[in-house]
Amino acid sequence: MPSTRRVLSTDLTCTDYETLGAHLLARCRQPGPYAVDFSNTHIVTMRRHEPTFAATTAHFDLFIPDGMPLIWCLNRQGAALRDRVYGPTFMRKFLATCPAEFSHYFLGGSPECGAKLRERLLERNPNLKIVGSYHGKCSAKGIFEDDVKVFRELQTLGPDFLWIGLGTPKQYHLIHRLKPLLPAGILLAVGFAFDVNAGTKPDAPAWMQRLGLTWAYRLASEPRRLAGRYLYWNSLFLYYLLKELVSTKPNLSSPAF
Repeated sequence: MPSTRRVLSTDLTCTDYETLGAHLLARCRQPGPYAVDFSNTHIVTMRRHEPTFAATTAHFDLFIPDGMPLIWCLNRQGAALRDRVYGPTFMRKFLATCPAEFSHYFLGGSPECGAKLRERLLERNPNLKIVGSYHGKCSAKGIFEDDVKVFRELQTLGPDFLWIGLGTPKQYHLIHRLKPLLPAGILLAVGFAFDVNAGTKPDAPAWMQRLGLTWAYRLASEPRRLAGRYLYWNSLFLYYLLKELVSTKPNLSSPAF
């Protein structure tokens, strides 16, 4: 994989859709589970601000820059990235071309979302090997109603790719608990990607995504649920960014962020 650069307390991998996809296909059959997060400013700020969340996510193997503000920070450090690797887009592109020999399991979302997601993915790639899914209720600590049943099924089926769309912080608590129990496979924390690719929630237009305004579109779509979260974490992100910029002011040619 390409190099990493740090934003706040997170080492982000400087990559693109094709490079990441090829890396995961090569890695998935190797021993040991491998956890991947598609990180936005909310995630890197939580990892900087909350020691317990940093500990929960410490065993992730890759943090992929999913938000445009992170790309701007990385490019200020010389990464020369043209685009982010957006979780919903990566999921859609990767599964549309994934060879039939690789198996997939989908964990999270509502039963309606899960059914529509499966239907749409198979329309794009009829040879996609989906070995299972679970779309039951999950607590804030990443615990399912059928927790033991789900974990045993995953251990029995051994999917090459386990797609987890539970949102923050649920999916991180789940991966923290689940990863040590699996012998191999790729665990991907993709959050909103289930709803976007199932068509149950709209995504921001391409021009808003390019300008780093995906958050604004989502806020307008779900103001009651997201207003407090975005105000708090976006403000904290800017605070920590400015704090670290000031601390490195004597060496502005190579800011650490």
